[in-house]
Amino acid sequence: MKLADWHGSRVVQLAFWAAAVFAFVMAVLPHPPAVPGEPNDKIQHITAFATLALLGSFAFPRVTLVRMLVSLSLFGALIEVVQAIPALHRDSDILDWLADTAAVIVVLLAVRPFFTRR
Repeated sequence: MKLADWHGSRVVQLAFWAAAVFAFVMAVLPHPPAVPGEPNDKIQHITAFATLALLGSFAFPRVTLVRMLVSLSLFGALIEVVQAIPALHRDSDILDWLADTAAVIVVLLAVRPFFTRR
């Protein structure tokens, strides 16, 4: 199967949704497992949202850049709202949301032209 055959395929869409669910669960677990190398919180946010932007661009080539940006930014905001629930013992931080959004912007601007169907 050629790379072009995977562009927008159900398999890649499933990979995107699996990554989104994984990111959400890891973000709201009261005591998430340690990440190898113990990167700080901002690095984890940037990595997660850069991955989602890359997968999203490949999985949904017909979604506009602005819609992808807004959707992923709102997802980051949702995570911060959920992390504000006291029972979760997590810290909600607007800077985390800004890191999420910045990562999405950088990745979408860098790779989106390559994944957009002509």
